[in-house]
Parts: sequence; C-alpha cells; structure tokens
Amino acid sequence: MKGYAMLKIGESGWIEKDRPACGPMDAICKPLAVAICTSDVHTLWEGAIGDRHNMILGHECCAEVVEVGSMVKDFKPGDRVLVPAITPDWNSLEAQAGFSMHSGMLAGWKFSNFKDGVFSEYFHVNDADGNLALLPSNISPTDACMLSDMVPTGFHGVELADVQFGDTVLVVGIGPVGLMSVAGTNMRGASRIIAVGTRPVCVEAAKKYGATDFVSYKNGPIWKQVMDMTDGKGVDKVVIAGGGVETFAEAVKCLKPGGKIGNVNYLGSGDTIDIPRTEWGVGMGHKQINGGLMPGGRLRMEKLGALVSAGKLDVSPLSTHVFKGWDHLEEALFLMRDKPADLIKPVVVIEE
Repeated sequence: MKGYAMLKIGESGWIEKDRPACGPMDAICKPLAVAICTSDVHTLWEGAIGDRHNMILGHECCAEVVEVGSMVKDFKPGDRVLVPAITPDWNSLEAQAGFSMHSGMLAGWKFSNFKDGVFSEYFHVNDADGNLALLPSNISPTDACMLSDMVPTGFHGVELADVQFGDTVLVVGIGPVGLMSVAGTNMRGASRIIAVGTRPVCVEAAKKYGATDFVSYKNGPIWKQVMDMTDGKGVDKVVIAGGGVETFAEAVKCLKPGGKIGNVNYLGSGDTIDIPRTEWGVGMGHKQINGGLMPGGRLRMEKLGALVSAGKLDVSPLSTHVFKGWDHLEEALFLMRDKPADLIKPVVVIEE
C-alpha cells in the first residue's frame, strides 16, 4: 500500500509499505476522508515528539472497515465508521483508573506517534469494538473528520476548565480546536466568552459558535486586555487551545482566585512553562491548571456524533478547504503549515 510519511524531521513524501496485519480484536480500515492537523505540522517540521523515520502521518479521518479480527463483535467489512485520533488500550491499568489516553504517557495517541497513521490506503485500529463507532448516515465524510480530533479535543478543554452556567470564560486560540472550545463553552452555559484570535475567518466562525468578545495579542498583553474588559475582575475559567508556553502566564494573570485552566494545546517547543508567582497567589491562589489529551474510544465518538447528527452542533464551518483525491494530500498538509488567511481546516475526501 502507499502512504504519506514523515521521512525525517522536515522531510515527507509518499512511500510503499506492507498492508498492516489484523489481530483478533482489531480492524483494518480504508479512509473515506482525512483531515490535516496542526499536530502533523508540529511533528513533521518541528520534531516536537522527536525524529521519526518513514512513519505514515495523520490521525484524523473517517473510514470504511475492510477486515475485522475473529473476536470483533460489533463491526464488519463495509461498515462506515468514525475513527478517533486517540485509540486507547482499554484493558490497561490506566484505562481502569480513568485515564484511558495514557497507557504510558500519551500512549492512547498511537497514529503518527509510534504507529503508522491514517494517510494511507489502509490503516490498523486496535481494539475495534472499543475504539470505532458507526458513522451516522446523515453525517458527511468531511464533517465526520472533525469528530476525530477537533470536536473531542476542543470539548475536553471545556471539561478540564470545568465551565459552569454563567461563567465568564477566556478561550485562547480560535483555530479549529479553539472554535470547538467556544462551541462547548457556549453549550455549557457560559454567560460571556472572550476569544483570543485575529484571523477574520476564525473570528466570524467564533461569533457563530457563541463568542461575545475578542482580544488580539497584537494590541498588547492578553491578560491586561482581559482585566480591562472585565473591570479588573478577571475570568472564571480559561481554555487554552493555542499559543506557546508563554500563554500560561497570561492565563494565570487574568484568572480569578479559585478559577481553573483547561489546556488542550500541543506545546510543540520550549522546555519550561513559567507561572507568575504573585498572580498565582504566591502559590496559594487556588488557581488550577489541568492539561489533558482528549479521551478517545467508541462511547465518546457515539455521543459527539449524536450531537452532529441531531443538528445540535454544526461542524461544517471548520472545513474551509476541501479537496478530492490522494493527489491533494501534500497540498493540504502544506496549507496547514502555512495557514493562509482564509484557512481553518483542510480536508481531503477519498470516497464520498
């Protein structure tokens, strides 16, 4: 089979590999559509998780099942499925402890981390019954790709920040993950949603998802702008879905005592994170920082898929650049790296 791979840091291209083998609890799938993630950019060009050689990229797709193992009960060849970016080992001790995404640090993130990803003619899914979900018939392959990573990651930031009815919430970064954080924050009943971002296409989408105010880092420190617009009170919660290691200081400075920060941003560079001592209440301000990898698995996919299928969540604004056929994959990948002004998310449709 052919796959689009990271050859080494900074270099990528099409390679030939053997089709993966199917274990008794597993499935082999072929993509119906794939989407490019900023994480692919961090991995390929920044070497954020270290060097990888001839590793097929990609962790966002929807697919058709072509083979299942002898112990798989609920899926069969021909099923069209949602595929989460995170495919946990459900028998692990970490899963039993409630942290299924960490059977080893971040080990639920297999695709394009330590296992070939989904930018290939065929790919392997471990524990098919636990990790796949049937694709509702009224969700297009393009929209289904947003359920792999963007929706569950953005919503997890909201969960980590513990957004409650009436909260004032700051969402840092309004790329596709941040936009889903805005949507999730709105669903959770926030009264005011302050979004940090400047690209007009993202600002317009954020308004549709419920953002009430906007901050631009170009206009000075984020924390100062937020404190000014909240009359010095600050915010109840912060969701970090963009920026770098410096973003945490900004978040802590404008967070109320007792507030919570939920981080789902992939920190692709930097060795340490600075937390401002004074604004953290010299260590005693009850300001919590929770950082987490999105939950994966079938139940999560089914619930989020139901939101889209029922019309409660419209993910179509995220897919601004839709291509047809594998020949456009590299073009889509480079688009995500360069992020032109009109881009939110590129998707490559293989089969309708």
